[in-house]
Order: sequence, then structure tokens, then C-alpha cells
Amino acid sequence: MSREKLGNPQNTIDILQKYHFTFQKKFGQNFLIDTHVLDKIIQAAEITKEDMVLEIGPGIGTMTQYLAESAGKVIAVEIDRNLIPILSETLSGYENVRIINEDVLKVDIRELAERENGGRPIKVVANLPYYITTPIIMGLFESHVPVESITVMVQKEVAQRMQTGPGNKNYGALSLAVQFYAKPYIVANVPPNCFMPRPKVGSAVIRLTRHEKPPVDVADEKLMFDIIRAAFNQRRKTLYNALRNSGKFESSDEMIADAIAQLGKGAGVRGETLTLEEFARLSNDIQTRQKG
Repeated sequence: MSREKLGNPQNTIDILQKYHFTFQKKFGQNFLIDTHVLDKIIQAAEITKEDMVLEIGPGIGTMTQYLAESAGKVIAVEIDRNLIPILSETLSGYENVRIINEDVLKVDIRELAERENGGRPIKVVANLPYYITTPIIMGLFESHVPVESITVMVQKEVAQRMQTGPGNKNYGALSLAVQFYAKPYIVANVPPNCFMPRPKVGSAVIRLTRHEKPPVDVADEKLMFDIIRAAFNQRRKTLYNALRNSGKFESSDEMIADAIAQLGKGAGVRGETLTLEEFARLSNDIQTRQKG
């Protein structure tokens, strides 16, 4: 089966019918049927023959074929065992593809990169199920897997959230977490008619290029993210009240108030107005005071 065929809606229907495949809602399956979008993803991911690519959720192998033609090696992790026979057919012509039938959240990706790519950074490319986007992306970053970039199809609103800054209603803990680890860039917006079945929401391709070193100096990453989560869990409250109410910090109320005052933004400041750099400063200050 040629790569053009799988990007063509009719041929996608044919292969699904041949295998009597039914879409599983629990896996959030929406297959790409637009060759222009597929080309854009491959281009944005900057795949070369030097690269090992991890594809999460290959579906029937539409994008996998494109990846296999551009990359040195492709590891495709697919949770739905009903898709494995289909993938065996659609990818039969490619020597450089390996399919793993597993839940990606249970796969040791660091070990996989070590074994399959000698520990060198991998590139992740995926049309992600929307219900599991954040756990997958944050899991890759937080476990310090050697990843050079992540180029993924996500819900449009989630892509905007990853890229936005203070003062925007989409700004939140996800924005800060992603921007701590990577530089986000929205490559393209993708309408529902590019998928089968059509999702109810708009989608976007976003590329997250891993920072070589974090853009801020923070002594305790976990403490900073605890502060960020507490601030956005009660985003309508002042930062002081949000941190005090969370019960997560050993600091006294006075110590929290003093640390916030050091930011020079007033006692009534809300977390949603702080930049990543200001959260890092606040975290370092609170940590120093706790030690003192």
C-alpha cells in the first residue's frame, strides 16, 4: 500500500472495512486523512535519517509511513490491539519500523531510547488522543527522557494554552510547565474535516523544542511547580490566599506574605499575572526562608 493511499479518505475507509474496524471512543481515535497536514507535521518535526522517532498512537499507520520514509528508525506505540493486524499490513514495506502494542504511559521510554538509540535524544511525533495529551507530554518532560522535540496534534485550545503568557485566560499551570521545559510553536491549525471520524473541536499541530537548559534558575523544581499549581487551583484568589489555603507549604503566613512582597507587585497580586521567571524567584525565596 503506497503512502498516498492512506492519506486518501476512501482508502482509509477501505482498509477499515477490510478489517471490520470500529472506532473506540475510550481511545480517542480520530485518524488523519489530509496529506497536506501530514506533510506539514513531517516538515515541522525536521525529521532526518539520523533520527529515531517515537510515534504515539499510529492508528492505521498513515503518518507512520511518512515518518518511515524520512527517519532512520520509527518506534510506534499503539494501545489498541485491534489495530496491530492493520499496521502489519500498511507498514509491511518498511524495514525501519517497530510496532509496540502497549499503553505509552506504561512504556519505559528512557530505557527504549537507550536501547534503540544509544541514549541519543529522540524526536516524538504524534496525533495524540485528546483526553491524554497532558499526561503524555508532561510524562516525557518530567521523567527527563532524552527528547529533542515533540511535534504533536492536540486540541486547539490546549495548543494555545501551551504557548500563551500572563494576562491571557488560557494561561495556566500547563503553559508554565511546557515553557519551563521547551519552546512552543504552533505550526498549523487543523479543522475537524481533516479527520475520520470528525472531532467536535478544532485541532492544532504544535512543536515543543526542548530547552538545552531551563530558561530560569530554580533551586527546587518540585517546589516551584507546587506553588504554580496552588496559584492556579484558585486562580481568582490572591496569590497569598491561594498559597495559604493549599496547605502544601511549611512556611508561616508571614513568610509567604514577605516572599510575595519581594516580587514588588503588591499584596493583592494573583498568580495568573506572574511570569515563569517570577514564579522561579518566588520559589527560590520561599525555599531560602524555609531553610533559614
